[in-house]
Amino acid sequence: MFDIQEIRSQFSILNQQVNGKPLVYLDNAATSQKPNSVLEVWNQYYKKINANVHRGIHTLSQLATVEMELSRKKIQNFINAEHDFEVIFTKGTTEGINLISYILTQKLQKDDEIIISYLEHHSNIVPWQLLCERTGAKLRVIPIDQDGILQLDYLDEFLNEKTKVVSVNHVSNALGIVNPIEEIIAKTRQNSDAYIVIDGAQSAPHFKIDVQAMDCDFFVFSGHKMYAPMGTGILYGKQRLLEDLPPFHGGGEMIATCSFDGTTYAGLPFKYEAGTPNVGGNIALGAAVDFIERLGHEHIQNHENALLNYAQKQLLEIEGLKIYGEKANRTGVVSFNLEGIGISSDVGMILDKMGIAVRTGHHCTQPIMSFFNIAGTVRASFAVYNTFSEIDALVEGVRKAQKMLS
Repeated sequence: MFDIQEIRSQFSILNQQVNGKPLVYLDNAATSQKPNSVLEVWNQYYKKINANVHRGIHTLSQLATVEMELSRKKIQNFINAEHDFEVIFTKGTTEGINLISYILTQKLQKDDEIIISYLEHHSNIVPWQLLCERTGAKLRVIPIDQDGILQLDYLDEFLNEKTKVVSVNHVSNALGIVNPIEEIIAKTRQNSDAYIVIDGAQSAPHFKIDVQAMDCDFFVFSGHKMYAPMGTGILYGKQRLLEDLPPFHGGGEMIATCSFDGTTYAGLPFKYEAGTPNVGGNIALGAAVDFIERLGHEHIQNHENALLNYAQKQLLEIEGLKIYGEKANRTGVVSFNLEGIGISSDVGMILDKMGIAVRTGHHCTQPIMSFFNIAGTVRASFAVYNTFSEIDALVEGVRKAQKMLS
């Protein structure tokens, strides 16, 4: 059974008050809270194992290595990668995309083209702009309509023999819009030989991911948005591509041999994991996968969609409230503004006084805000531990903010 109170009991942080009010945490698209099972695994690593991995014959080093590689296997199964060595540990989505854009440098030349979309987080814009600066390639951007929906006719128009990269997010962090990545990937495969990169930061916590069925070349996501510690993340890449492309960072762990005459590189995944990894965090990421698998993707998605539908219905009863992307296929996010109140942070501060945590501002998606001619939005985003009564508290808080600021 899906028992919301039992689930909430696993998150000690939810049992506190903020500004004298029970905490209502609705900033999950920024980072999720961590269940006790994940925190205990992280804590136990430092209390009982704490050793570097892959480098020692002593017992603690061997234990740390076994636990981290077990976590890699869990993540392989979580995203249905063909091989565990296609799973690369990173610091998060941003590092993953920067890694990909850097190692693709030698594959692009002047006037090649990179396609992204208007719905991207800055971390899926700026690395590609930097790649364009390094190579002379050009950036092309799939536009959106007034509902925030990608206009894929432009993708058909953009795709050609010069297209070398197509990189889009699975779910918009600012609007919660679920993009039709299956269609995007199919169109790309049909019309070009481009590398396909999917930003899964906002989908991995909510959906069952199958990178083989998806047929993307790279898939990146962050641990901290899916109940794991900050500073953890995953880059998935197809074996043949990762073996063909150069390393990202140089140093320990990623070498096969090293001399002053030259260096040869280790095999996957170590070729892309230079230096001491976040061992405790990576092991705890495996525990977060266990937590999600215990609850079940279907239960999580059904609950979060019910929260979204309820929140949208209740918020739209407030006169003068506009939800961005209201008519689009969305998950987990309601992004809105109140008519006549131009500064979203004012609403956020009033909600905070009521113990309600939301995100305000441009959400690292300034092009989206420019498209809608706004400075930012109030964003409430949901996780498996949120409740309908918390939505009621949000709606009451927004009504209060409207009265105070009008």
